[in-house]
Amino acid sequence: MEDLNSCIREKANPLQIRDCRRSITSNTDSFLQLAGLLALAGNEVRLKILYLLERERELCPCDLSDILGMTVPAVSQHLRKMKDGQLIEFRKEGQTIFYSLKSDSLSLLTPFFSIINQKNLLPQT
Repeated sequence: MEDLNSCIREKANPLQIRDCRRSITSNTDSFLQLAGLLALAGNEVRLKILYLLERERELCPCDLSDILGMTVPAVSQHLRKMKDGQLIEFRKEGQTIFYSLKSDSLSLLTPFFSIINQKNLLPQT
């Protein structure tokens, strides 16, 4: 019976394939964590919020509302999704809630923000 999971290329490198499979398997948790982060950050509004939180360290929903030109409830929905996804954290000061990036999210997102700050994501043709 033919193994449908084997490369049929004549010069396939079985050691390379085995090592890559092991690498994927041993990093399953990291792939899941990064995929979740990217899924949440893949929304343009949430990416802007994350960028602003990185830039300003912390902001309240009404600050974000004013900056983004959105209603506070709309901003709050995005913040809730990111809080539930473990990307951001909050602290209360009186009646005001301030949101900030969690340190592990910051370390994963900083390279993306540096690209945004360069203002040229793709080369112009």
